[in-house]
Amino acid sequence: MTVLVTAPARLGETGLPDGRLLGWAEWGPPDGVPVLLCPGAATSRRLGFGAGVVDALGVRLVSVDRPGLGASTPAPGRTFADFATDVRALCALRGLGRPAVVGNSQGAPFALACAEAGVASALSLVSAADEVAAPEFAAALPAELRALTERAARDPSGAEEFFAGFDADAMWNLVMGGSPDCDLAVYREDGFSAAYRRALVEGFAQGAAAGYARDTVLAMGRWPFALDAVTVPVDIWYGEHDTSHSPDNGALLATRIRGARRHVVPGTGGALLWAHAEPVLTSLLERHP
Repeated sequence: MTVLVTAPARLGETGLPDGRLLGWAEWGPPDGVPVLLCPGAATSRRLGFGAGVVDALGVRLVSVDRPGLGASTPAPGRTFADFATDVRALCALRGLGRPAVVGNSQGAPFALACAEAGVASALSLVSAADEVAAPEFAAALPAELRALTERAARDPSGAEEFFAGFDADAMWNLVMGGSPDCDLAVYREDGFSAAYRRALVEGFAQGAAAGYARDTVLAMGRWPFALDAVTVPVDIWYGEHDTSHSPDNGALLATRIRGARRHVVPGTGGALLWAHAEPVLTSLLERHP
């Protein structure tokens, strides 16, 4: 049986210049090529990817808890730029240099913020939460998602209060209820299921208002950074059966980032990061200077 996830090799919290803590987890050799992971919605640092692959490729995979999730101190009212600043400090303090960055699902716009700020050397967006508030998508969104997107733009504080009502069970049920069979085969695998659920419990440990709600309002609103200002190499990955992350599986997104390469992988959906970790990392390392 293929092992999709393993427990972190190293766990810790790093003090930032303003006194907050940023939680992280690492896999792979400590002297490997640094690859920083911006995890998906409400999942803590403990849910990595590429079990066995990171060691074989010599990757030092570092997963980071965004503020208010897991072990990271909340930062009310934070912005994408604030997150990029936090990551820049973490990289300096942890000796990561200018790492390659992977953004999965809701972590994708945060990874893009790091790339625009010059923190990343190369970028892979995997099953990326797209900019659903972009006007080009208005007619393509399901009615419920369109209403949430409009609310996030019109009343961000009210939307944040709404998302603060979520918890680990609600998120698990949302993912399980909206995933195709090819993804459920990954999510329901015993080892993965236990790791995923633990990551959700940790992600919501401080309450949804501490982190997840702010993340979601930022991700669902108009993104404040210029995608055409991203100059590092970018790969965009979607599974052909992914129906939850982008209305067009990243086709528009790829045109908005100069030189971006878009990959649509058959036979999988939103679980692409775990089902196809090796090609994602191999491609990223080839583009990392």
